[in-house]
Amino acid sequence: MKAFFRHLVLILGMVLWTTLALAAEKVSFTANAPMLVAAGEAFRVEFKLNAKPDDDTFEAPSFEGFDVIAGPSVYRGSSVQYINGSVTQTHEYTYTYVLMPTQTGTFTIGVAEVLVDDTPYRTSPVKVEVIREEEQPGAASGTERPREEASTPRGQVADDDILLRVTLSRSSVYKGEPVLAAIKLYRRITLVGLNDAKFPAFNGFWTQELNAENYPQQRETIGGKIYESVVLREYLLYPQQAGALTIEPAEVEAVAQVVVQNNRSRDPFFGNMPDIYNVNRKVRSPKVTLQVKELPAGAPASFTGAVGHFTLNDTPPSTQLAANSAATYTLRLSGSGNLRFLQAPKLSLPASFEQYDVKTTEQIKSSAGGATGYRQFEYPFIARAEGEYEIPPVEFTYFDPKKGQYVTLATQPLMLNITPDERGGSSEARIVKGLTKEEVRLLGEDIRFIKSGNPHLKPQGQPLLFSGSYFLWVILILVAFVALFLLLRKQIRDSRNAVLVRGKRASKVAVQRFRAAKRAMQEENRYAFYEEMSRALWGYMSDKFNIPVANLTKENVREELLKRGVNADEAQSFCSIITRCEEAQYAPMASARMSDVYKEGVELISHLESIIKKR
Repeated sequence: MKAFFRHLVLILGMVLWTTLALAAEKVSFTANAPMLVAAGEAFRVEFKLNAKPDDDTFEAPSFEGFDVIAGPSVYRGSSVQYINGSVTQTHEYTYTYVLMPTQTGTFTIGVAEVLVDDTPYRTSPVKVEVIREEEQPGAASGTERPREEASTPRGQVADDDILLRVTLSRSSVYKGEPVLAAIKLYRRITLVGLNDAKFPAFNGFWTQELNAENYPQQRETIGGKIYESVVLREYLLYPQQAGALTIEPAEVEAVAQVVVQNNRSRDPFFGNMPDIYNVNRKVRSPKVTLQVKELPAGAPASFTGAVGHFTLNDTPPSTQLAANSAATYTLRLSGSGNLRFLQAPKLSLPASFEQYDVKTTEQIKSSAGGATGYRQFEYPFIARAEGEYEIPPVEFTYFDPKKGQYVTLATQPLMLNITPDERGGSSEARIVKGLTKEEVRLLGEDIRFIKSGNPHLKPQGQPLLFSGSYFLWVILILVAFVALFLLLRKQIRDSRNAVLVRGKRASKVAVQRFRAAKRAMQEENRYAFYEEMSRALWGYMSDKFNIPVANLTKENVREELLKRGVNADEAQSFCSIITRCEEAQYAPMASARMSDVYKEGVELISHLESIIKKR
C-alpha cells in the first residue's frame, strides 16, 4: 500500500507540473508564405500554432487571387520533457494549404483565427507578389517548361539554374567614397554544398569584409526568372585611384542534386522510384566595372582626403593656465564616409609651447550602409612662457559626394592666459622672469654657473687602483665571465638539438598565432580567425611532440597527450575544438561562436603546457 501511495503522489505531482507548464506557455500563432511566386506556380501556406486549440475553432482566411488546390492538412505534434523535477509539455499544430495564383500582381493572404482556452488568436496578414516568368530559351514553340520548386531535385542542370554575381550598390563613385559589393549566389535547383570558392582580390580598392552570415535567403528575378538568392560575401570598397576599376570574377563549385530514373519498375517493393545524385557545377561571375571619378581640383590646404559627411566638435582647455602646466586640446570628427582614413587636423601653437604626440581614439561601425562613428584626436601640450596667446582656429575640409564640393569646418579661435609658475621658488624647471616669452630658459635642467672664490678642494676617499675594492671587482668580473661562458655553451648545445628547441618554442609560437586569431575576431574576419586557431593548435602539437604537421591526426595527438599524463577528457577537448574550427572554415552554416572557441583554445593550451612541463 505504501508503494501504491508513493506512485500516486508522483503521478499527481507530474500532472500538477504539466498543468503549470501549460499555463505558463506563451501562445504563438503565425502565418508563413513566400513573398514572391511565379504565375502558375503552386506554393504552400502554413499557419503554425504552439498550443492545443479548442476543437473546430480554426478559421481560414480568404484567399482572394488564389485557387485552393489542397488543404487544410493538419499536423498535430506534442512532446513532454521531465528535467530536474520540472515537466514541460509543448504542442505544435500546423494548418497547411496549397494555393495556385490566378493572376499576376500583389495579393494579401488575410487573417486566420483560432481559439485556445476560449481566447482568440490571430495571424498577421501576409503579402505575396505574383509575377510572370519569361519563356525558357530553347523551348518548343507554344510550350513553356514548367517551373520546379527550388527545393526539389530535377533530372538536369541548365546553364542558368545556378548563377554567381558581384553586385555593387552604385555604378559610379568618387575616389575614396565607399561602395558596397555583395557576392551573391542564385539558384533554381537544390544545392547541397559549395566548394573551392575564389573571391576577387579587389585590386585598386581598400576593402573591409562585413559579416554576411545572418543574411536570409531571398527570392529575386533575373531575366524574368525567379531565383533563390543568398549572400556569400559582402565588402565595403574604398577606391584608391580614379578611372574604370574592374572587379575580377568570383568562382565557386556548387554541388547540385539531380534525379535519374532507375530500372526497378518490376520491383514489387520499391516500384519505379528514382535515384538522386550529386553533380558538381562550377560557376563564375562576370567582370564588374566601377567608374571612379577624380576629386575636383582646387582643394583647400586643410583637405587630407576625407570623403563623406562629417561634423567637427572641439573641447578646448581652460582659458587660464599656469606656466609649465600641461593641458589638452581635443577634437572629434563624427559622421559617415572613409572614417578610417581621417588624419588629425593641424593645430598651430606658439613657439614657446611644447606639443606632444597626438593621441587618437575611434569608434567606427561598418555596415551595409557604410562606415559611421567618430575619430577623436587629443593634442597634449605644455605652455612654457607666461603671457596672452591666441590659438588660431583649427580647420578641417572634406569632400561631400552628394553636393559635389569641398566643405570646410573650423573651430572658434581660443585665447589663453598663461600666468607665472607658482613653483618658481622650487628646484624644478621654471621660467626666468624678465625674459621675453620666446626666450625660454629652464633652470634646474640647464648648466649652472661656475663657482667663484676659493673652492677648498680635497680628495674624496682613497684611489681605487690596487685597493681591496679593486681586487674584489676583478674577482667578480672573472666569475661573471665564467658564468656567461658556461651559459653560452649550454645555449649552443641546446640550439643544436632541434627537438628540444621546437619543444621550448611551441608555446611562444602558439601565443603569437592566438594573438593573430584575436585580431581577426575583433575585425569579424571569421575565415581568418578559424584558420589561425587551427594553425595555433596543430602547430603547438607538432612542435611539442616533434611530429610534422602533415603527419598529425587527431588519433596520434590523443595518444601523445595520454602518454604525457593528460586525461582522456582533456585530450578529447583538443579534438573537439579542432573539429569546430574545421566545420566553421568549410561549412557555410557553421554556428560556432568565435569568442567561445578562442577562450577554450587558449585555456586548453595553457593547461596542457603546465602538465607537460611537470613531466
